[in-house]
Amino acid sequence: MGKLGFFFKRLVRMDFKAMWKTTKLLKERSGRSRIWLLCDMLRCAIQYNAGYVDYKIAQMYRLTDEQKKTQITRGLSNTIVRRMNDKAYWYLFDDKATFNELFKDEVNRDWIKIGPDTDPEAWKTFLAKHEDVIAKPLEGSSGVGIERFTQECWTGRETEFLKELVDKQIGIVEERVIQHPEMMRMCPTSVNTIRIATLLGDKKQGIVYAFLRIGNGNVMDNVDQGGMAARVDLASGKLLTVGADKAGNTFTEHPITHTPIIGFTVPYFQEACDMCLKAAQKVPQMRFVAWDVAITEKGPVFIEGNSFPSHAVPQFAAHYPDGIGIMREFREFIDI
Repeated sequence: MGKLGFFFKRLVRMDFKAMWKTTKLLKERSGRSRIWLLCDMLRCAIQYNAGYVDYKIAQMYRLTDEQKKTQITRGLSNTIVRRMNDKAYWYLFDDKATFNELFKDEVNRDWIKIGPDTDPEAWKTFLAKHEDVIAKPLEGSSGVGIERFTQECWTGRETEFLKELVDKQIGIVEERVIQHPEMMRMCPTSVNTIRIATLLGDKKQGIVYAFLRIGNGNVMDNVDQGGMAARVDLASGKLLTVGADKAGNTFTEHPITHTPIIGFTVPYFQEACDMCLKAAQKVPQMRFVAWDVAITEKGPVFIEGNSFPSHAVPQFAAHYPDGIGIMREFREFIDI
């Protein structure tokens, strides 16, 4: 889809109330007038396929045109995904039960797919083995609908508990991942996952970026659930940047645990990268995949793989203090 086609498609679906609210926030942050910001947003939408969320999180109001050209905006990200990933294979990643079965060695935990026809005895057997579980819809993103439950929720009422989950559109229940003590030290309320993006490019194949997603008090580490992210150095596994959230807040240390963020070393990072690179070859029709990896005491495990990687985290302005975005990394793999 061309730039103008994408622009008009987004224009029809635009949440103008949210956009107007965004301009108020950016007016306070930038010192620019709302009229200036709206005009610049419009220009960025047409010229760079940037939506108002792109504009906010990349802080495009402070960038030169040359810097703006280096941002992977939503429109450009969509183009890359559709070019690299055969839609006929998306379901292998979008359906969580299908993903768990396909990558069962890398998932490496107990799970059960549930529905109205679930065998009650198999369900009771599964619950009897676990003190707490994570329940998820079969499809979805941004952590929506994911909940944690403990034994108190189902003991003596396993059948009723199953019905409650099915009524909530839960489709899969998993053994809870117990993360590595170092990752717990960063934030104990959530499993803090590494988002590792593999790209089977025309120029070369490998890892295009990695970010540690860090919870901020919620069960989920996702930035759409209040979490933050920091960029990981691919060579060392150390965090290179401050933590940043989707609202534009930055953190040099975790606000709850006070663990320093810059310089924190992710355990088993090389093993996590190797696991993702190997997994990327299993479905070569999916050339651009963002893997969410948890780190346990025994090593890395998959939480999920994303067929349509989010463009948000790799745009956070705090991760690129020189204003040069992640385009340069992508250009090592493909022509954009």
